This record gives sequence, structure tokens and C-alpha cells, in this order.
Amino acid sequence: MTEITGSFTARTRTSLRETLIDAAADILAARGYAALRMADVAAAAGVSRQTVYNEFGNKNALVQAVVLRTTGEFLDGIHQRFATAPDLLTGIRDSLTYTIEHGRENRLVASALGTPQGEDLLPLLTTRGEPVLSAATETAAVHYREFLPTLSARSATLLAETVVRLALSHLVLPTHSAAEAADLICAAIAPAITHYASTMECEQR
Repeated sequence: MTEITGSFTARTRTSLRETLIDAAADILAARGYAALRMADVAAAAGVSRQTVYNEFGNKNALVQAVVLRTTGEFLDGIHQRFATAPDLLTGIRDSLTYTIEHGRENRLVASALGTPQGEDLLPLLTTRGEPVLSAATETAAVHYREFLPTLSARSATLLAETVVRLALSHLVLPTHSAAEAADLICAAIAPAITHYASTMECEQR
């Protein structure tokens, strides 16, 4: 009985947390970071303001939870693209196209990139974007080594971080379609992949 009660409590808390994150994401997309108030999140979720504070502690922690969940959605999509790719470069191209397209369509990201009220969200992708950069780099590096086992962990991380930073650049300053941006990044990164892979092969002989 205790296990059942504990499981129910955990599910209830997860549901509450997701509801609060949903509410915060909607407010952030509509009004931006400065206008986000814990009281408004509470009202949108139908709970007390103290409940929001009990769950997240403060506004910054709530916003980080929104960012991490949004990042997780992108990472799931990237996993799917690599899982069906026949080779590494195709996986990179497909995941880049998805990331840039989804970023432009995602309400929260689109608000940060293209609306006056969302301008104060932009640092979450740039100057305060380390959690996003780290999570995306780590995910990509794992896939790179799955396709090319000769890549060292350090080389895979270097290549992955380069690709992620270029993808963020194309998101922040969209001068090409998602497919065109993906092609440009792949053209730039392909020689580096070949170099690092061949270097490791030579070292292992």
C-alpha cells in the first residue's frame, strides 16, 4: 500500500510540475522573461503562488526548467533523426534541418528570436545558453562516435560543439532556409570529420 501511495504521489507531483512548466512557457512566449510573475503562473495553473515556490524555489529555477524541457524536446527529435540515418553526415544534416525548422516553429524559441516582448529570452540561447549548448553537444557527440568509433571522445565533443554553435547562429540570424543552413554547416564540418577520423585511425595503427 505504501508503494502504491508513493507512486501516486510521484505521478501527481510530476503532473503538477508539468502543468506549472506549461503555464510558465505560455507566459514567457507571450510576455517575455521580465513580465513573468510567479503569481500569474499559479493563476494559470490553478494553484497557489506558494505551490509554485515550493516546487521551483524561485523564478530563475522555473525558467530553467522550461528551458531544459524545451531542450529535451529538441534532443528527442535529434535522436530520432540519427536513429534512421544511414551515415553520420546524413544524420547531422537531418538533425540540423529538424532543429532549425522546429526552432523557428516553436512558440517559445520563435518569441525569443522574433518578438519585442521575447527579446529578454534571447540570452537563454546565447550568453546564458550553456545548459542548452552542453546538452545538445553531449547528445550529438554520442551519436558521432556511434557512427565513427575511431573518433576520440574529445574530437567528437569538439565537432559536436562546433555544429551546435553553428546551428544556434543560424537560428539567431536566419538568412537561409533550414535545409540550406544544414547544407552549409555540413559542407563546413565534413572535412573536419574526415580529418579527425583519419587521424585517430593512424594513431591506432
